[in-house]
Amino acid sequence: MNIVISGDGEVGLHLAKLLSDENHNITLIAPNKDLLKLIESHSDLMTIIGDSTSFSVLKEANVKKADLLISVVDNELTNIVTTIIGKKIGAEKTIARVNNAEYLTVKKKELFKTLGIDSLVCPEHFASNEIIKLLNQTAATEAFDFSEGKLSLFLIQLEKNAPVINKTLNQIAKEYPHLDFRAIAINRNETTIIPRGDDMFLENDSAYVITKPNGIDKILEMAGKKRINIKNVIIVGGGKIGRITAKKIEEKLNIKLIEINKEKCEYLTNYLNKTLIINGDARNIELLEDEDIREMDAFIALTGNSETNILTCLLAKKYGIKKTIALVENIDYIDIAKNMGINNIVNRKLITASYIVRFTMNAEVTFSKCLNEIDADVLEFVVKHNSLVTKHPISELKFPKGAIIGGIIRGGQSCIAVGNIQIMENDKVVVFALPNTINKVENFFN
Repeated sequence: MNIVISGDGEVGLHLAKLLSDENHNITLIAPNKDLLKLIESHSDLMTIIGDSTSFSVLKEANVKKADLLISVVDNELTNIVTTIIGKKIGAEKTIARVNNAEYLTVKKKELFKTLGIDSLVCPEHFASNEIIKLLNQTAATEAFDFSEGKLSLFLIQLEKNAPVINKTLNQIAKEYPHLDFRAIAINRNETTIIPRGDDMFLENDSAYVITKPNGIDKILEMAGKKRINIKNVIIVGGGKIGRITAKKIEEKLNIKLIEINKEKCEYLTNYLNKTLIINGDARNIELLEDEDIREMDAFIALTGNSETNILTCLLAKKYGIKKTIALVENIDYIDIAKNMGINNIVNRKLITASYIVRFTMNAEVTFSKCLNEIDADVLEFVVKHNSLVTKHPISELKFPKGAIIGGIIRGGQSCIAVGNIQIMENDKVVVFALPNTINKVENFFN
């Protein structure tokens, strides 16, 4: 696929690297000469210096033959203009990053489509939704829903008292014959295992488990986890993600939002209705104690500085807060933050890439997510007429070794994938896949 990306920061750079690894032809447009020099020294991407709203720059990037044009610079107006012009020039599909979450309503999306923008992506909106899911599923490190919750995927670290420790999947299946969930991956000492029947769970394993709604409580019990009742929350950082998140949950939870910038605080007092706004530095221990940090159920650090977010979450852990969520923009810091004991990590680059990757595939994909804990993806495919995946029961499909089918949604019903199930046209199929298997997996659904 020929893909043109307009980007002036880490989102564009990460996306370009990710897609180039999938053997697409990538052209990256950026106004920053130094950024492009850095990119050229680490990759074989074609790069163009300039403004992506310029006809001459888009012509140089050969946008008229682009299968996909993505504009993800920080300025949403630039992204909107770039994609509108690109569509008129001849780009087949266009995606624009926007900062205003209000653009994501159904009516406004339809309006943008008439202008030539096929899809809108708002990393802050997606990050906020991910945070809210983590607040709802308090025992999970990562949590995703498929087809409005008909199936869910959780990442859960196994506690030392978990009933499944030192048991194989076959043993667990015999003890619990009516399971409504399935382990589809195990992360052990930074190694990913696609589990088979004789694989055993060990203490401190992190397990990706796919489940039907009625299997969630049993998963938590078997993992040695307990739900945390969240009522009182501190949010650090009143930027876009912080204020969007607070707006969505302030009616249900007691929110204190700490922001160091006084002008932002004044804006937030008008934007938010039931959130208590505090002007101060969350790294100040006295301030945290004055705001009754020991009484908090969750601590969410969303400043623009990854180090500050990690540090303040660690402070919160010392005060006994059981649920900590940190915005970590530097991907290299994710493992460090996890190993330090921070419960959940949110990364805008991975969230944005997850959304956009589906548009680069020939098969129809309704959900895709680049996972934080391991280098892998989870995808929801729509099964096409006469596709390879419909030819045999799951056990006879010769599916790639680095991938596994987790669950199937058929109409309004869902089921956990087992060997004798026959996948049918129009089914939605949830697949876990390591990066080097995605192209092979896609071939089963074309």
